[in-house]
Amino acid sequence: MKTLGIVNQKGGVGKTTTAINLAAYLAAGGRRVLLIDMDPQGNASSGLGLRGVEAGLYEALGTPGRATELIVDTGQERLSVLPATPDLAGAGVELSDEPYALRAVLEQLSTFDVAIIDAPPSLGPLTINVLAAADALLIPLQAEYYALEGLAGLTETVDRVRAALNPRLKVLGVAITMFDGRTNLAQEVEQSVRQHFGELVFWSVIPRNVRLSEAPSFAKPINQFAPLSSGAAAYKRLAEEVMQRVEKI
Repeated sequence: MKTLGIVNQKGGVGKTTTAINLAAYLAAGGRRVLLIDMDPQGNASSGLGLRGVEAGLYEALGTPGRATELIVDTGQERLSVLPATPDLAGAGVELSDEPYALRAVLEQLSTFDVAIIDAPPSLGPLTINVLAAADALLIPLQAEYYALEGLAGLTETVDRVRAALNPRLKVLGVAITMFDGRTNLAQEVEQSVRQHFGELVFWSVIPRNVRLSEAPSFAKPINQFAPLSSGAAAYKRLAEEVMQRVEKI
């Protein structure tokens, strides 16, 4: 199983949207996919219709042997979720000295091809657990100026985690999200990101798209809610790029 963390300490950059739709398209493409909701807000869970779940990732972190029984089927073939519950907020404190708790959970899972982890918008203990467990990271980056500022801090943290906790950790790529091609700023940000990160930046760019915004309220990924939308086409292309890179890890 390959493990991909979707990480950015800045909120509102399309991180959860990317986690849900990437997982959905990889499953539609034939991979057995587990989406792990590591964010106490639980948006990746609710975005797939899992609300009011009584037990999930928090319980698995405390007792890794329960991980398999806590996985929930989404109704989409080959796509399952290890959901978040409100109790997960407490894990931020409990895991301050346990960076490998999530890795212990993943070691119990062997029936999936890919695990996609939606990390919280912070660089606290929960995200450190994601970095310590993942094979690679996908960084969603909103096409705005302030998003660039936060990226430097994240890459420094990745370097520290690689040195101290997870030497195999790679940055799979940077995905530009919420792109509005009508603005000069968005085009300038894209140009700056490509100049700085080069081939790490995925060619697929995720546009601002009302269908992507509407899909979570219907508890569906974009490939089920609006498969002909521009957002759906963009995430399908991104999923193809991601799998090409994951297979080389």
